[in-house]
Amino acid sequence: MELTQLNPGDMVLAAQDIFNDGGIPDMPEDALIAKAGTRGVIVNVGHLEENPDKELFLVRFEGEDLVLGPPTGCWAEELKAPELA
Repeated sequence: MELTQLNPGDMVLAAQDIFNDGGIPDMPEDALIAKAGTRGVIVNVGHLEENPDKELFLVRFEGEDLVLGPPTGCWAEELKAPELA
């Protein structure tokens, strides 16, 4: 399954370490959000107005306590589908 075919509720894995770029206000900038291989669930799919042809995935990744973290915007290259892992 290609990432562009994923929908809210689908599970993904972080393809690389994902850090806060400042978009999550209650977390220090550059804080690690998800290590490569961390499971997450897509909560929304959209795009930025400046780049309507590139999909942006809003993902909540599992923490070490298995609790879902804050919604995090990710590009397709930052994610992989579980069957491609």
